[in-house]
Amino acid sequence: MEFKNIDQVIDFIKSENIRYLDIRFTNMFGLEHGLTVPARELTPKAAEDGFAFDGSSIPGFSTVDKSDMALIPDPTTAYVDPFREHPTLNMQFFVQDPLTRQPYRRDPRTIARKAENYLKETGVADTCSIGAEAEFYVFDSVQYASDTNMSFHRVDSDEGWWRSGEETMMDGSPNRGNQIRINDGYFPVAPYDKTIPVRDDIAYNLEKVGFEIERFHHEVATGGIQEVNYRFDTLLAAADDLQTFKYVVKNTAEQHRKTATFMPKPLAGDGGCGMHAHQSLWKDGKPLFYDETGYAGLSDMARYYIGGLLHHAPAVLAFTNPTVNSYRRLYSGFEAPVNLAYSQSNRSAAIRIPLTGDSPAAKRIEFRAPDPSSNPYLGFAAQLMAGLDGILNRIEPGEPTDKDLYELPPEEAKKVPKVPHSLEAALTAMEEDHDFLTAGGVFDEDFLQAYVRLKYELEIQPLRQGPSPKEFELYYSV
Repeated sequence: MEFKNIDQVIDFIKSENIRYLDIRFTNMFGLEHGLTVPARELTPKAAEDGFAFDGSSIPGFSTVDKSDMALIPDPTTAYVDPFREHPTLNMQFFVQDPLTRQPYRRDPRTIARKAENYLKETGVADTCSIGAEAEFYVFDSVQYASDTNMSFHRVDSDEGWWRSGEETMMDGSPNRGNQIRINDGYFPVAPYDKTIPVRDDIAYNLEKVGFEIERFHHEVATGGIQEVNYRFDTLLAAADDLQTFKYVVKNTAEQHRKTATFMPKPLAGDGGCGMHAHQSLWKDGKPLFYDETGYAGLSDMARYYIGGLLHHAPAVLAFTNPTVNSYRRLYSGFEAPVNLAYSQSNRSAAIRIPLTGDSPAAKRIEFRAPDPSSNPYLGFAAQLMAGLDGILNRIEPGEPTDKDLYELPPEEAKKVPKVPHSLEAALTAMEEDHDFLTAGGVFDEDFLQAYVRLKYELEIQPLRQGPSPKEFELYYSV
């Protein structure tokens, strides 16, 4: 059921005997938080005043001396949780300053809403459609630890190629073979694909909460990598969908006594998890990216959008590829989208124009660099702002590259711009190039500074301070 206002939600709670309301919001780094109240606490006045919480306990939010914050419901996002024992309604909330009653400038959902509003204010379009393809792994087990004197990680899967020499499966039964070879897992059938039951249930549970599933399958790598595609939506709604998608995927895996991860590169030497982002602009219900006379059926507007996205890509990746692990995936091999070029139906370019026939409504561009570790509200907003800057400033993307970029001669390959090689490089690019993000007040300077500072403090610096197991392999004997 789709809700348009709080009154409809309240009526639903009463008619369906909903017991609890789970209040959801997202921190700066994309982690979803939730707190539960009795459903009867949702009243028109409570919806207006908001639900109080301690913002100083959320990474990247407020300080202790300004910790009181309020959560304002978005009734369009409500759905019944398929995993709770007692009837529970989950709903996304905006973060608000309780004194000024203004949207909180570090709230990712607020930033996404600002991006949508700015798009309308420019007059270029009134809608940005986003279709995200978030890949993920389903493992049978995971172990990891890090301390002063040790560090390790281990993931396992009965279909993992590394298990082909084991005597028994993880449940103790004899090993019957049927493992998936490295980089050979695209569209396998049973018994090679051992993740069919959990993937079927993921699709089923997604449909229960309102997703329109298009297709689902095993992806290229060994060890249980998955892709479940669903229908696109407007920018803010698409970001909400991705948060719900992750919640459903992880909890369904848990029900099967398995574990799901959206980590970009959990396996060495095989493919990682990407999140190709299909996007297009619309105005008054009409698509703006199609022109039958243009290259690959693209309009001038679409070409400029590509120009802006390619031009600002190093800065955009600070949000679309926001972890140190993101850049383990972004190197040549396994169809890694490292080349900042565009082409139709070419998976070696960072931007692909899918072959969609002569349907104007289907014409879109696909940015292949992002991964699912990103905060979708920030990642989608950053992509829109880069593309919109390209349109407003008529940034030409150059000539398309209709050849396999992975097979270029070295001298020719050097001429093709590449994505940043590390999170640190992407953050530096964003610090040097962020006027397109702050246009229209969408991203706040204070937010950007805090984001960079915390990325260094919480991720980059800790990983610099200790050795990895691979370093012992390489250097212990020196």
